[in-house]
Amino acid sequence: MEDADPHKANTPIRVVVADDFELMRIGLCTVLDAEPDVSVVGVAANGQEAVALCARLRPDVVILDERMPVLDGMEAARRIRPLGVRVIVLSPHGDRLDRARMARYGLDGWLLKNITRAALVEAVRQVRQGQTLISAPDEAARLSQIYSPVPAGQEVLTPRELDVLRLLAQGKTNAEIANDLALSRGTVKAYVEQIIAKLHVSGRTHAAVRAVEMGLLREADE
Repeated sequence: MEDADPHKANTPIRVVVADDFELMRIGLCTVLDAEPDVSVVGVAANGQEAVALCARLRPDVVILDERMPVLDGMEAARRIRPLGVRVIVLSPHGDRLDRARMARYGLDGWLLKNITRAALVEAVRQVRQGQTLISAPDEAARLSQIYSPVPAGQEVLTPRELDVLRLLAQGKTNAEIANDLALSRGTVKAYVEQIIAKLHVSGRTHAAVRAVEMGLLREADE
């Protein structure tokens, strides 16, 4: 078995991330690269790019968004698995998770997109070791309950601040956010400053990454 090599066992898990939503890619990469035993070696914006990257880089694990343009995650998985790469697909639809589809497309992991940061990292480790993982439909509520909406040590955001953060993370300007929420630009600017202060981040980009980590964008693909 490939894991029997002690030298390989001591090297970081090489991961390719594929998602058509830029901020989701940034969030996944930030979470994974923060782990000493995981290294993101490639990033793709669609399934076709993911297949090409896996063929060239031969990572240990690839994480695919289920729904992507050009080539969706399921078809990309079917083409990648013969390369010897472990495949995890992230799906927003809990009712569509089943072992039959996993087997048909050669998946090693099929997980809900509202998975916690810690659970995702552990899934990468387990899949790398040869385990098969699936999020059962009834896990969606449980995962939502244990997922901390704000990382430890950070102040809780108000509902309106969460609305602003969600739009900010979608790449919208203060003017666009003001229009969407029927607020003045000055009010939006104040909200953004409050969000940055509460999340202890350095600016809008880092706040957007934190929104991904908090799971605020998981409905974007639905």
